[in-house]
Amino acid sequence: MIDIGAGPPLVLIPGLHGRWEWMRPTVAALSKQFRVLTFSLAGERSSRYPLDPRIGFDSFVEQIDQVMERASVSSAFVCGVSYGGLVALRYAAARPGRVKGLALASALAPGFEPDARAQFYMRAPRLLMPLFFVDGFRRARREVHAALPEWRQRMQFGLRQTWYVATALPAPRLMRDRLRLLENVDFDSSAASVTAPTLVITGDAELDHVVPVRDTLRYERLLPAVEVVHMRGTGHHGTLTRPEDFARHLGAFAARVIGEVKHEPGRGLG
Repeated sequence: MIDIGAGPPLVLIPGLHGRWEWMRPTVAALSKQFRVLTFSLAGERSSRYPLDPRIGFDSFVEQIDQVMERASVSSAFVCGVSYGGLVALRYAAARPGRVKGLALASALAPGFEPDARAQFYMRAPRLLMPLFFVDGFRRARREVHAALPEWRQRMQFGLRQTWYVATALPAPRLMRDRLRLLENVDFDSSAASVTAPTLVITGDAELDHVVPVRDTLRYERLLPAVEVVHMRGTGHHGTLTRPEDFARHLGAFAARVIGEVKHEPGRGLG
């Protein structure tokens, strides 16, 4: 578990890869305004939290409970990125009293089903992982060029993210299993139970080649109190290519929801 920064508590939930380390720039930017609590998803060895087959997807709900209890935090903002958006949604529905506000960044929405590309990689996740990385790089290239117009910025970003990935490799079978967990969860009912004010953040539709923006925008119809922020010049990875902008939008949302909040110091990135 990572506990860093000072400000209103914010639980940051990573995407399908499951590793918080991939979001280090996001964590650093958010920690200037929030006390950030983040972690690798249940099932990852570094998370020290099992993926319990008896409760399936709700292992993530219990994991967040444990994270907040370890941090002595009774309520927090909860932000889910991509796959983590469904985790955040489920948590907000199950624990309404613990969620001050909900943020969904380029998030999967209820009704998501793996497309043909995802189903292809799910057939042999370990064997196809190198191809998955090559394909991911190819699809993100246009977005990175749009978000970071200077070649020096792109080089720095590429080297940094490559290092984060290389030192925190995902578990291909876990990624497959996380997608399979979605099959048995009624996320529409979860959405109907959410009462927290919600911020939905998307990039440009033509630059997000992972989660269609139109799918993330379904939350406007599904949830009762939704603000939408469109980060122009980014796609699916705006949390990484524009972490300061992302943090600014989230900070402004938190200020509108709760106003001034007593700071709670974190313990450092470690």
